[in-house]
Amino acid sequence: MNQTLGVLARFANPAELIEAAQKVRDAGFEKFDCHSPFPIHGMDDAMGLKRSILGYIVGGMTITGATLGMALQYWIAAIEYPLVISGKPFFSWQAFIIVTFALFVLFGAFGAVFGMFGLNRLPRLHHPLFYSDQFAKATDDAFFVSIEVADKKFDETKTQEFLASIGGADIELVVGE
Repeated sequence: MNQTLGVLARFANPAELIEAAQKVRDAGFEKFDCHSPFPIHGMDDAMGLKRSILGYIVGGMTITGATLGMALQYWIAAIEYPLVISGKPFFSWQAFIIVTFALFVLFGAFGAVFGMFGLNRLPRLHHPLFYSDQFAKATDDAFFVSIEVADKKFDETKTQEFLASIGGADIELVVGE
């Protein structure tokens, strides 16, 4: 049984895509996406997307890495296996900066990679838009807006008419299995 998954509309250029994204957002649609072969400056604002929390994830992971690095070295040098070396104190933090910095960077990198995967809901091996033959052009030279059937304002006929009214061409009802 075939199931409707959404509506796809093609636009001529990046400027029209940004304008279409603003109109879709202003019409009250929430579950829509814009697709282009390259990043378009200002698209996040046009779609009404909030600022990403990835920076906070990376920041938290870097502080965690640095704290764990310093704490582990303190525990080993001052508590578990204290040695007097050249009359230095057990906790000589200056010697621990290199490992602390390395874990700071390592945990930050892991936070960035895994945070990006989580926020982008990756890996996603198949997307319903792959059922569309014309969507393959999104990686070459086409600009698309897709509205998902899960959107509360979605109506097959009205959504297609709306996309046509804002300049969409080759409007296609995406149907999958």
